[in-house]
Amino acid sequence: MVVTDAWKPQVNGVVRTMTTVIGELEAMGHTVEVAGPDRFRTIPCPTYPDIRLSLFPGRALARMIESFRPDALHVSTEGPLGLAARAWARRHSAAFTTAFHTRFAEYIHARTGIPISPIYAWMRWFHGAGSGMMVATQSLREDLAARGFRHIRPWTRGVDLALFQPYERSDFLDLPRPVFVYIGRVAVEKNIGAFLDLDLPGSKVVVGGGPQLDALRKAYPAVVFTGPRFGEPLARSYASADVFVFPSVTDTFGLVLLEALACGTPVAAYPVTGPRDVLAGTAGMVGAVDADLRNAALMALNGDRAACRIHAETYSWRACAETFVSHLVPLGMRWPS
Repeated sequence: MVVTDAWKPQVNGVVRTMTTVIGELEAMGHTVEVAGPDRFRTIPCPTYPDIRLSLFPGRALARMIESFRPDALHVSTEGPLGLAARAWARRHSAAFTTAFHTRFAEYIHARTGIPISPIYAWMRWFHGAGSGMMVATQSLREDLAARGFRHIRPWTRGVDLALFQPYERSDFLDLPRPVFVYIGRVAVEKNIGAFLDLDLPGSKVVVGGGPQLDALRKAYPAVVFTGPRFGEPLARSYASADVFVFPSVTDTFGLVLLEALACGTPVAAYPVTGPRDVLAGTAGMVGAVDADLRNAALMALNGDRAACRIHAETYSWRACAETFVSHLVPLGMRWPS
């Protein structure tokens, strides 16, 4: 059973990861039950109404778990559902796993100014009750270990190589080249302004939706904002750009990095968790990381588009799902007959 506060119709990396992994698990013969916000009464998250928070889910979630009788329980997020699942497991002395998907401390700090130290202390408390915490990258594992997190288990990501591929570069034909694109949620924690403020030749494009979209449209009238795209139109946006610019400094992985590379588009980013890990060992062939994002963007123009695709092909969702299963733990309790 997977308990997650991030679920459809939300559009983000956590939802994309879990929906894809669950599809792979089912194809492998596993039976998966998902307890997401769509099954509970919810309210909009303050400052981010697209995210729904479950209201007092404890009893209903307990009934779901006890009706399903899972062999293993995975708590994917630290929201109201995750807290309710953790409480149920502790009450029944049941073992479970968690995942560290999101740097909530940095996200909350960016939105409210609350210091990150007490938030990390709370997250240590949350994850410390589990038997294993799955973490996407080596650099993030090292950072969390230094912050006192325990039972850390490596769990990388994958990319849909059939959808994200080097299509004919048919988008943005009316824009001056080179085209630098950001694709993803348009939210304050993504640090998109750092990209839009750069002095770059050609054109800048932002593909995606989110709470900061209207404000950025007004602040940067020379930038092309397409709004959200999905499926093949989204993939064609990646493929048609000259460079994919990833300005986030708080992501724990960045699935969009793999999607861009699978479409043959080099990546420019800061040397932080996610880009540093995904681009490791590529010697600049598939993009560039630099503390000066402008330098990274200009260097990425020299990336090898064929090498980008080859590098992306080393990431498999099936391998990701198999690793996920390998980290699960038996619930360790007897169900009443």
